[in-house]
Amino acid sequence: MIVERARAKLNLALHVRARRPDGYHELETLFAFVEHGDEIRVARADAPSFTIDGRFCKALRAEDDNLITRAAAAFAADIGGGPWAIGLGKWLPVASGIGGGSADAAATLRALAELEGVAPDDPRLFAIAERLGSDVPACLLGRTALGRGRGEVLELVAGAPGMPALLVNPGVAVSTAEVFRRWDGVDRGPLGAGPLLDVARAGRNDLAAPAIAIAPVIGEVLAALEGSGAALVRMSGSGATCFALYDDDAAAEAADRRVRKAGPGWWRALTRLTG
Repeated sequence: MIVERARAKLNLALHVRARRPDGYHELETLFAFVEHGDEIRVARADAPSFTIDGRFCKALRAEDDNLITRAAAAFAADIGGGPWAIGLGKWLPVASGIGGGSADAAATLRALAELEGVAPDDPRLFAIAERLGSDVPACLLGRTALGRGRGEVLELVAGAPGMPALLVNPGVAVSTAEVFRRWDGVDRGPLGAGPLLDVARAGRNDLAAPAIAIAPVIGEVLAALEGSGAALVRMSGSGATCFALYDDDAAAEAADRRVRKAGPGWWRALTRLTG
């Protein structure tokens, strides 16, 4: 059995530049990843199967079609192999802006590649990832990167591995399509240049305002994280998960206690950035 971590994705900054004729949006974003995530398990089998467990498994149990099964089907069609038994340990909230489904699909591709003796940088994997969704290529790469286009045009940048991070989700699922639909269409400019955190702090998330309009509790989460001594506070993706980065463990742990009091029912994950 191959076990692969599907690490949560953070958008340290997310600039929406334009609506595209194909229905997507032109983006500039800083992708980063944390240690916390879902878990993908794959093994050869006599017949294909998909099982799911974990804290957030109930949100997906009724789905016969998902990004994991699509990733496996695409791998079999384009590269070969199978059938496989695939298991998902679902520990990330669903529809939460941290790439849960995309990370799961990417981890499935990595795990199947290892099982079938395919190089992890095989271009066929990235071609499949791009077809599956805008965030899947970044999650397949799994490293700090600048994303352009829909987010699939990637350029590696120096990360901040080991930096403490606190992820907070208020328990609401926000529709990515609806958040993008409510974007005001104003191009507020590109990402800057320089060290990762400097660029992130000077940046923004252009989807925060429409997401907060849909789910005002996101603003409450951001308010709880602001003033906690964080180096950066931001909503990730289209929401509703927000995050804060800290210079040391003590500050992150203090912030975790503060947020627990502000929102006792909110999901929280105290973790670290990866490279």
